[in-house]
Amino acid sequence: MRIVRFYAAGKIGYGVLLGDEVRRLRRNPFLQFARSHGISYFDSVCYRLSDVKLLPPCVPSKIVCLGLNYRGHIEEMGLTVPSVPLIFLKPASAVIGPCDSIVLPRGCRRVDYEGELAVVIGKKAKNVSAEKAAEYIIGYTCFNDVSDREAQAVDGQWTRAKGYDTFAPLGPWIDTDVSPDDLRLETYVNGELKQSASTKELVFSIPELVSFISHVMTLLPGDVIATGTPAGVGPLKSGDVVQVKIEGVGVLTNSVVDAPASC
Repeated sequence: MRIVRFYAAGKIGYGVLLGDEVRRLRRNPFLQFARSHGISYFDSVCYRLSDVKLLPPCVPSKIVCLGLNYRGHIEEMGLTVPSVPLIFLKPASAVIGPCDSIVLPRGCRRVDYEGELAVVIGKKAKNVSAEKAAEYIIGYTCFNDVSDREAQAVDGQWTRAKGYDTFAPLGPWIDTDVSPDDLRLETYVNGELKQSASTKELVFSIPELVSFISHVMTLLPGDVIATGTPAGVGPLKSGDVVQVKIEGVGVLTNSVVDAPASC
């Protein structure tokens, strides 16, 4: 099942993508998942996919990101494999949806793409074991951990570099059925393949990540865990189109634009 969040007929709602149609859901899927660990209750209202605007498929209170979770990326950055998951946060204000624009902040000299598989939390998770982690996951989506490399180097920590508005593209939907263990992740810029890896190459597995993070902070319905990026990161410029494609999940497409001139 593919859960979408969309705007149509002047309203925002959740639905399920069925071919080229969106069938509206009667209830918030996160509330329903928390109660029954399943999604049902379709509405009679249907829209053509071409007639709706897809929004970020969830509204996270936080995005928990992983640094250095693919060995190839660790090698290209000249760093060492961490002994525990290296986590950092992106603010919810950085989230944009499919077909929205990544805005390059004025003065930024290098802004990179980082294609990633994202885990979407379905119900409140605190001190969860790795063995039970799957019970708290509603599904998976595509993510782009857009990063200001200069700020990352200058600051020595990553809040500014990772936290600009539009630096957390997410979508296009949440796939509830796919197994995340061995998915091909690819990132394209203007149609040219830049990143290609399998999620089986993750240093820390998804169950390990959910468990580790839930012992640090409470994960809430709709929260996102971005599981890290493989080798092949590189710069974006205004006019580029960047796509994160994940086997069995979908394709997240965003254009890149310069920030408007200051008033």
